[in-house]
Amino acid sequence: MGKAVSHRILEILLDLLKMSAALLIVAASVYFFLIPSGTSVSSISGLAIILRHFTGRSISELTMLLNIALLLLGFLTCGREFGAKTVYASILLPLFLGFFERLFPAQGSLTGDQTLDVVSYIFTVSIGLCILFNDNASSGGLDIVAKIMNRYLHMEIGAAMSLAGMCIALSSALVSDKKTLVLSILGTYFNGIILDHFIFGQTMKKKVCIISKEQERVRSFILRELHSGATVYDIIGAYQLEKRQELVTIVNRQEFQRLMRFLREIDKEAFITVYQVTEMHYIPKGPLSPPPGERIPGPSSGAEGEKDRG
Repeated sequence: MGKAVSHRILEILLDLLKMSAALLIVAASVYFFLIPSGTSVSSISGLAIILRHFTGRSISELTMLLNIALLLLGFLTCGREFGAKTVYASILLPLFLGFFERLFPAQGSLTGDQTLDVVSYIFTVSIGLCILFNDNASSGGLDIVAKIMNRYLHMEIGAAMSLAGMCIALSSALVSDKKTLVLSILGTYFNGIILDHFIFGQTMKKKVCIISKEQERVRSFILRELHSGATVYDIIGAYQLEKRQELVTIVNRQEFQRLMRFLREIDKEAFITVYQVTEMHYIPKGPLSPPPGERIPGPSSGAEGEKDRG
């Protein structure tokens, strides 16, 4: 029990370390490229660049205030849909910006060209966002706005983020010249393409086919821990004509990561194939009841089998 708790704590610490590194990259891209460019490419930091002209406050202060306001609005409108990672990112990002403001005051353009600054921003911020999205996290800010729009306007997350980002880009017309406005719009468009790629990658399902010596433990984990469904096929290996069973399940990205981590722990020799699933139609089913005479191992409490994905 103690070993399991220690392992879980280590996982959380590694997650926080990975998120912190990603947020440091995002903050660096904002401070060294976005702010010197003067553009407002789809982000809360872009909105802070506009508001700075009216308030005289620093970008880090404005970003912190905006993120806190959005978090409060998010909790009021969407409840607990916003997890600890969103809160962590929303607070840490402006702290990193404040760190750069103190360490490199009056930082000018590194490229000496506004267009190159925007291109460099999109490239570097994508690295940080890639790490965050692969860890099922976000940088907060516009993600919160997108979730609120998704809930009340029934818009896709990607479309909601693009719309919110474009509104910020167009707002730069209040304080910027025509070139800066155009660069803000183009930067938002190309940044949106990258975000869409990672967002759709997150929502896309994965079909996982598993042949393992620990088939029963794998089946129990999928049913009891992931609360997912699965299909079991009888198969025969061509090499030795050995009869085996193949377990097939469809999971989202977060469930996939948990499943792969579990498989690595219990059976390093498991044969696994993974396919992308772009669309799925099914009828949701109620709680799973084991077949007569069979008891599924695991805890006796908790919902299970909300849908049979096999």
